[in-house]
Amino acid sequence: MKAAAAAHPQRRLQLWFQDEARIGQKGRTAHRWWERGQRPLGLCDKRFISAYLYAAVCPASGADFALVMPTVSTTAMSLFLDGFSRSLEPDVQAVLVLDQAGWHGARTLVVPDNITLVPLPPCVLANP
Repeated sequence: MKAAAAAHPQRRLQLWFQDEARIGQKGRTAHRWWERGQRPLGLCDKRFISAYLYAAVCPASGADFALVMPTVSTTAMSLFLDGFSRSLEPDVQAVLVLDQAGWHGARTLVVPDNITLVPLPPCVLANP
C-alpha cells in the first residue's frame, strides 16, 4: 500500500481482492445396481460445459465487479482488468490483491494505470 501511495500521491487508494472460479456442469458416470464383475449397458455423457467467473471485491466499501468469461487466459484477464478499471471512480487507485496464477503475471497482461497488482506470496507449509 505504501508503494502504491508513493507512486500515485494524487489518488485515493482502495484495497481490492480478486479471484476466478469455474462454474458449470461436468457429466459423470452413472452408477447402477448390476451383477458383480460385469459392466451395466448404457452410454455415459462425457461432455462438460463451464464458464469462469472473474470477480473483485472491496471489503471496506462492499463494492464489487465481476465478469463471466468462457476461459481463463491472459487475454481474458486483460479484458477483466480493462472493465474493472473503467468501473472505478476517476480519482481512485485500486490496489488489487490476487494469487499467482500464470495469467496474472504474464508479460502480455495489460494492466491499466489506475490498478496496482499485488500478488500474494507463495504458500509455505510448515513441517509438523
